[in-house]
Amino acid sequence: MGTVRDAGVVVTGAGGGIGAALARRFAAEGARVVVNDLDVAKAEAVAEEIGAIAVPGDASGVVPAARKALGGRVDIYCANAGVAPAGGPEADEDVWEAAWDVNVMAHVRAARELLPEWLDRGSGRFVATVSAAGLLTMLGSAPYSVSKHAALAFAEWLSLTYRHCGVDVHAICPQGVRTDMLRGTGAAGELVLVPTAIEPAQVADALFEGMAAGRFLILPHPEVADYYAARATDPDRWLRGMNHLQRRLEEVPGQGVGR
Repeated sequence: MGTVRDAGVVVTGAGGGIGAALARRFAAEGARVVVNDLDVAKAEAVAEEIGAIAVPGDASGVVPAARKALGGRVDIYCANAGVAPAGGPEADEDVWEAAWDVNVMAHVRAARELLPEWLDRGSGRFVATVSAAGLLTMLGSAPYSVSKHAALAFAEWLSLTYRHCGVDVHAICPQGVRTDMLRGTGAAGELVLVPTAIEPAQVADALFEGMAAGRFLILPHPEVADYYAARATDPDRWLRGMNHLQRRLEEVPGQGVGR
Protein backbone atom coordinates (compact mmCIF):
# COMPACT_ATOMS: atom_id res chain seq x y z
CA MET A 1 0.00 0.00 0.00
CA GLY A 2 2.83 2.41 0.77
CA THR A 3 1.99 5.37 2.97
CA VAL A 4 -1.05 7.61 3.14
CA ARG A 5 1.02 10.52 4.45
CA ASP A 6 0.13 13.68 2.53
CA ALA A 7 -2.54 11.80 0.52
CA GLY A 8 -5.73 13.73 -0.19
CA VAL A 9 -8.55 11.78 1.44
CA VAL A 10 -12.31 12.36 1.35
CA VAL A 11 -14.62 10.63 3.83
CA THR A 12 -18.37 11.03 3.43
CA GLY A 13 -20.76 10.57 6.32
CA ALA A 14 -17.86 11.44 8.59
CA GLY A 15 -19.76 13.39 11.22
CA GLY A 16 -19.88 10.32 13.44
CA GLY A 17 -19.64 6.54 13.58
CA ILE A 18 -17.52 4.67 11.05
CA GLY A 19 -16.91 7.77 8.93
CA ALA A 20 -15.50 9.75 11.83
CA ALA A 21 -13.30 6.80 12.79
CA LEU A 22 -11.95 6.55 9.24
CA ALA A 23 -11.26 10.29 9.13
CA ARG A 24 -9.45 10.14 12.49
CA ARG A 25 -7.29 7.22 11.38
CA PHE A 26 -6.33 8.78 8.05
CA ALA A 27 -5.48 12.06 9.79
CA ALA A 28 -3.42 10.22 12.40
CA GLU A 29 -1.45 8.59 9.57
CA GLY A 30 -0.60 12.00 8.12
CA ALA A 31 -3.20 12.28 5.35
CA ARG A 32 -4.90 15.54 4.39
CA VAL A 33 -8.53 14.79 5.13
CA VAL A 34 -11.83 16.28 3.99
CA VAL A 35 -14.68 15.54 6.41
CA ASN A 36 -18.04 15.46 4.64
CA ASP A 37 -21.45 15.13 6.30
CA LEU A 38 -24.94 16.49 5.76
CA ASP A 39 -24.84 17.75 9.36
CA VAL A 40 -22.70 20.88 9.17
CA ALA A 41 -22.02 21.08 12.91
CA LYS A 42 -20.90 17.45 13.11
CA ALA A 43 -18.64 17.76 10.07
CA GLU A 44 -17.01 20.88 11.46
CA ALA A 45 -16.57 19.34 14.93
CA VAL A 46 -14.76 16.25 13.59
CA ALA A 47 -12.65 18.35 11.23
CA GLU A 48 -11.59 20.68 14.04
CA GLU A 49 -10.77 17.73 16.30
CA ILE A 50 -8.39 16.10 13.81
CA GLY A 51 -7.03 19.12 11.97
CA ALA A 52 -8.94 18.39 8.77
CA ILE A 53 -11.13 20.38 6.38
CA ALA A 54 -14.92 20.30 6.67
CA VAL A 55 -16.82 20.23 3.40
CA PRO A 56 -20.42 19.63 4.48
CA GLY A 57 -23.26 18.79 2.14
CA ASP A 58 -24.75 15.99 0.05
CA ALA A 59 -22.22 13.20 -0.51
CA SER A 60 -23.35 12.87 -4.14
CA GLY A 61 -21.84 16.20 -5.11
CA VAL A 62 -18.89 16.60 -2.78
CA VAL A 63 -16.00 15.72 -5.11
CA PRO A 64 -15.46 19.09 -6.85
CA ALA A 65 -15.47 21.06 -3.57
CA ALA A 66 -13.33 18.43 -1.84
CA ARG A 67 -10.82 18.42 -4.70
CA LYS A 68 -10.52 22.19 -4.45
CA ALA A 69 -10.11 22.03 -0.66
CA LEU A 70 -7.29 19.50 -1.10
CA GLY A 71 -5.42 21.62 -3.61
CA GLY A 72 -6.67 19.87 -6.72
CA ARG A 73 -6.02 16.21 -5.96
CA VAL A 74 -8.08 13.41 -4.37
CA ASP A 75 -6.10 10.22 -3.79
CA ILE A 76 -8.48 8.21 -1.62
CA TYR A 77 -12.26 8.44 -1.57
CA CYS A 78 -14.26 6.77 1.21
CA ALA A 79 -17.90 6.40 0.16
CA ASN A 80 -19.19 5.92 3.68
CA ALA A 81 -22.46 7.88 3.91
CA GLY A 82 -25.47 5.60 4.16
CA VAL A 83 -29.08 5.27 5.24
CA ALA A 84 -30.83 2.21 6.71
CA PRO A 85 -34.61 2.59 6.48
CA ALA A 86 -36.85 -0.16 7.78
CA GLY A 87 -39.53 -1.91 5.77
CA GLY A 88 -40.13 -4.08 2.74
CA PRO A 89 -42.14 -3.68 -0.46
CA GLU A 90 -44.70 -1.66 1.48
CA ALA A 91 -42.18 1.10 2.21
CA ASP A 92 -42.90 4.37 0.40
CA GLU A 93 -41.30 5.06 -2.95
CA ASP A 94 -39.30 7.94 -1.50
CA VAL A 95 -37.80 5.58 1.11
CA TRP A 96 -36.60 3.23 -1.61
CA GLU A 97 -35.34 6.14 -3.71
CA ALA A 98 -33.38 7.60 -0.80
CA ALA A 99 -31.72 4.24 -0.05
CA TRP A 100 -30.78 3.83 -3.71
CA ASP A 101 -29.54 7.41 -4.05
CA VAL A 102 -27.36 7.49 -0.92
CA ASN A 103 -26.20 3.87 -0.75
CA VAL A 104 -25.54 3.34 -4.47
CA MET A 105 -25.77 6.38 -6.72
CA ALA A 106 -23.57 8.55 -4.49
CA HIS A 107 -20.83 5.95 -5.12
CA VAL A 108 -21.48 6.01 -8.86
CA ARG A 109 -21.38 9.82 -9.02
CA ALA A 110 -18.14 9.96 -7.05
CA ALA A 111 -16.50 7.39 -9.30
CA ARG A 112 -17.66 9.28 -12.38
CA GLU A 113 -15.89 12.39 -11.08
CA LEU A 114 -12.75 10.66 -9.85
CA LEU A 115 -11.91 8.03 -12.46
CA PRO A 116 -10.66 10.35 -15.21
CA GLU A 117 -7.94 11.85 -12.99
CA TRP A 118 -7.08 8.49 -11.42
CA LEU A 119 -6.75 6.80 -14.80
CA ASP A 120 -4.64 9.66 -16.14
CA ARG A 121 -2.09 9.33 -13.36
CA GLY A 122 -2.41 5.57 -12.83
CA SER A 123 -3.39 5.62 -9.17
CA GLY A 124 -6.39 6.07 -6.90
CA ARG A 125 -8.22 4.28 -4.11
CA PHE A 126 -12.00 3.87 -3.72
CA VAL A 127 -13.30 2.62 -0.36
CA ALA A 128 -16.99 1.68 -0.11
CA THR A 129 -18.60 1.12 3.27
CA VAL A 130 -20.98 -1.63 2.21
CA SER A 131 -21.91 -3.58 5.39
CA ALA A 132 -22.26 -7.33 5.80
CA ALA A 133 -25.80 -6.79 4.50
CA GLY A 134 -24.25 -6.47 1.04
CA LEU A 135 -22.86 -9.99 1.32
CA LEU A 136 -25.76 -11.46 3.29
CA THR A 137 -28.94 -9.47 4.08
CA MET A 138 -30.53 -7.43 6.87
CA LEU A 139 -33.70 -8.54 8.57
CA GLY A 140 -36.38 -5.89 8.63
CA SER A 141 -34.94 -3.68 5.87
CA ALA A 142 -35.38 -4.58 2.23
CA PRO A 143 -34.25 -1.13 0.97
CA TYR A 144 -30.99 -1.40 2.93
CA SER A 145 -30.34 -5.01 1.92
CA VAL A 146 -31.05 -4.43 -1.77
CA SER A 147 -29.07 -1.20 -2.04
CA LYS A 148 -26.09 -2.63 -0.16
CA HIS A 149 -26.03 -5.63 -2.51
CA ALA A 150 -25.89 -3.11 -5.35
CA ALA A 151 -23.12 -1.10 -3.64
CA LEU A 152 -21.06 -4.28 -3.37
CA ALA A 153 -21.72 -5.12 -7.01
CA PHE A 154 -20.58 -1.65 -8.08
CA ALA A 155 -17.40 -1.90 -5.99
CA GLU A 156 -16.68 -5.32 -7.51
CA TRP A 157 -17.19 -3.91 -10.99
CA LEU A 158 -14.82 -1.02 -10.31
CA SER A 159 -12.17 -3.41 -9.03
CA LEU A 160 -12.31 -5.91 -11.86
CA THR A 161 -12.44 -3.16 -14.48
CA TYR A 162 -9.72 -0.82 -13.26
CA ARG A 163 -7.30 -2.70 -10.99
CA HIS A 164 -4.77 -3.09 -13.81
CA CYS A 165 -4.94 0.70 -14.28
CA GLY A 166 -3.73 1.42 -10.74
CA VAL A 167 -7.15 1.89 -9.10
CA ASP A 168 -7.51 -0.01 -5.82
CA VAL A 169 -10.99 -0.76 -4.50
CA HIS A 170 -12.06 -1.99 -1.07
CA ALA A 171 -15.50 -2.95 0.26
CA ILE A 172 -15.86 -2.70 4.04
CA CYS A 173 -18.46 -5.23 5.23
CA PRO A 174 -18.88 -5.17 9.02
CA GLN A 175 -21.80 -6.54 10.96
CA GLY A 176 -22.88 -4.52 14.00
CA VAL A 177 -20.87 -1.40 14.80
CA ARG A 178 -21.70 0.76 17.81
CA THR A 179 -23.08 3.79 15.98
CA ASP A 180 -26.29 5.80 15.81
CA MET A 181 -27.30 3.67 12.82
CA LEU A 182 -27.08 0.49 14.90
CA ARG A 183 -29.20 2.05 17.61
CA GLY A 184 -31.82 2.80 14.97
CA THR A 185 -32.16 -0.79 13.74
CA GLY A 186 -34.55 -1.75 16.54
CA ALA A 187 -35.38 -5.35 17.34
CA ALA A 188 -33.64 -6.73 14.26
CA GLY A 189 -30.40 -5.11 15.31
CA GLU A 190 -30.80 -6.27 18.89
CA LEU A 191 -31.33 -9.84 17.70
CA VAL A 192 -28.59 -10.12 15.07
CA LEU A 193 -26.07 -7.28 15.38
CA VAL A 194 -25.75 -6.05 18.95
CA PRO A 195 -24.29 -9.26 20.49
CA THR A 196 -21.11 -9.04 18.38
CA ALA A 197 -21.00 -5.27 17.81
CA ILE A 198 -17.58 -3.62 17.64
CA GLU A 199 -16.32 -0.05 17.94
CA PRO A 200 -15.95 2.18 14.85
CA ALA A 201 -12.19 2.43 15.42
CA GLN A 202 -11.95 -1.33 14.90
CA VAL A 203 -13.45 -0.89 11.43
CA ALA A 204 -10.77 1.67 10.62
CA ASP A 205 -8.10 -0.75 11.87
CA ALA A 206 -9.50 -3.49 9.63
CA LEU A 207 -9.44 -1.17 6.61
CA PHE A 208 -5.79 -0.28 7.12
CA GLU A 209 -4.87 -3.95 7.55
CA GLY A 210 -6.80 -4.80 4.39
CA MET A 211 -5.24 -1.97 2.39
CA ALA A 212 -1.78 -3.13 3.42
CA ALA A 213 -2.62 -6.68 2.32
CA GLY A 214 -4.28 -5.55 -0.90
CA ARG A 215 -7.62 -7.16 -0.05
CA PHE A 216 -10.87 -6.19 -1.73
CA LEU A 217 -13.17 -7.46 1.02
CA ILE A 218 -12.57 -5.85 4.40
CA LEU A 219 -14.21 -8.00 7.09
CA PRO A 220 -13.98 -6.46 10.57
CA HIS A 221 -16.06 -9.47 11.69
CA PRO A 222 -14.04 -12.38 10.19
CA GLU A 223 -16.94 -14.81 10.70
CA VAL A 224 -18.79 -13.03 7.89
CA ALA A 225 -16.55 -14.92 5.44
CA ASP A 226 -17.98 -18.22 6.72
CA TYR A 227 -21.56 -16.92 6.50
CA TYR A 228 -20.92 -15.72 2.95
CA ALA A 229 -19.48 -19.10 1.96
CA ALA A 230 -22.44 -20.91 3.53
CA ARG A 231 -24.87 -18.67 1.66
CA ALA A 232 -23.15 -19.44 -1.65
CA THR A 233 -22.67 -23.19 -1.20
CA ASP A 234 -26.04 -24.09 0.37
CA PRO A 235 -28.47 -21.22 -0.20
CA ASP A 236 -31.56 -23.15 0.88
CA ARG A 237 -30.05 -24.07 4.23
CA TRP A 238 -28.90 -20.47 4.70
CA LEU A 239 -32.36 -19.12 3.83
CA ARG A 240 -33.98 -21.53 6.31
CA GLY A 241 -31.63 -20.28 9.01
CA MET A 242 -32.36 -16.65 8.25
CA ASN A 243 -36.10 -17.36 8.16
CA HIS A 244 -35.74 -18.88 11.63
CA LEU A 245 -34.27 -15.59 12.81
CA GLN A 246 -37.12 -13.75 11.06
CA ARG A 247 -39.68 -15.81 12.96
CA ARG A 248 -37.90 -15.03 16.22
CA LEU A 249 -38.04 -11.37 15.30
CA GLU A 250 -41.79 -11.59 14.71
CA GLU A 251 -42.22 -12.82 18.27
CA VAL A 252 -41.26 -9.31 19.41
CA PRO A 253 -44.39 -7.13 19.75
CA GLY A 254 -44.81 -4.76 16.82
CA GLN A 255 -42.33 -6.62 14.60
CA GLY A 256 -44.74 -8.56 12.40
CA VAL A 257 -44.25 -8.72 8.66
CA GLY A 258 -45.54 -5.65 6.82
CA ARG A 259 -48.54 -6.35 4.61
